[in-house]
Amino acid sequence: MKNLFFILAAFFLYTGTALSQEAGKEEKPPVNKEKPSETAAKKTAEYKYDALAPSKAAFYSAVVPGLGQIYNKRYWKAPIVWGALGVSLYSYGWNQKYYKKYRNAYKQLLSGHALTGELEGIDGDRLIRAQKYYQRNRDLSALVTAGIYILNIVDANVDAHLRQFNVNENLSLRPDFETNDIDNQYHLGLTMSLRF
Repeated sequence: MKNLFFILAAFFLYTGTALSQEAGKEEKPPVNKEKPSETAAKKTAEYKYDALAPSKAAFYSAVVPGLGQIYNKRYWKAPIVWGALGVSLYSYGWNQKYYKKYRNAYKQLLSGHALTGELEGIDGDRLIRAQKYYQRNRDLSALVTAGIYILNIVDANVDAHLRQFNVNENLSLRPDFETNDIDNQYHLGLTMSLRF
């Protein structure tokens, strides 16, 4: 069963690369009618490297979060950045509001006034614990916001670098099955080809 699997896998992998020829017909190599300078100009026109693109993308993301992703034409990333920053900023504001509420209630309790409203009947120890809880969550929200902002800038910079990475047919990496001549076992390997 194991050998059958390898035989079928090898068959399907090797049939994709099989070539056929008709007898009696010779293929002539294509004649390049363009001047050598024109072909060199075409190759350079296909691949342009802009050394300032990563710094521009990082700058745009630093000024307006998500703008670097739009500059890199990764439009789907901008709403993710905006949503993440919006949620973390909302969390910061919400925790700050409740921190101030419990801090003011504690100050009111220390000044000798009675608490009214929904905080009526809460002692000073519980007010201190509530202040610490909301202060810790507020500080954590601020750290998350700063982390998302920095990650936004780094993502725009790295994405701009990777957009300029030369990926064409001259460089390829393909999985391949090879037969060991000594024990006739199949071995999985990778074939890397680089053409100039």
